[in-house]
Amino acid sequence: MSIKIFHNTRCKHSRAGLDYLKSKTSDIEVREYITDTITLDELKEIFLKSNLKPIQIVRTNEEYYKTYLRGKNFSNDEWIKILAENPKIIQRPIVVGKYKAVIGNPPEEIDKLFK
Repeated sequence: MSIKIFHNTRCKHSRAGLDYLKSKTSDIEVREYITDTITLDELKEIFLKSNLKPIQIVRTNEEYYKTYLRGKNFSNDEWIKILAENPKIIQRPIVVGKYKAVIGNPPEEIDKLFK
């Protein structure tokens, strides 16, 4: 099974994570999740495999979050929908293996997929 990385080429942390992942394996599926929409099912898989709650992968420094979302309470399902509709506010990169998923920042977090 290949390892999937949800990647944003414009983000230095995401590029560093992809380079680090390439040093570990060549069996990689790169998903440009900003331009190639991330699905609700993919987000649910990420939360299931990472044991993270949706709010834990939100980039709270993004203008969209500050303007529209900060201070509001949403259910996990509502957050998943918000994240799918606004992928720019998702932390990156997110790396998904067969049984685990991690936020690959710092890149060494990716090592958890190989243990």
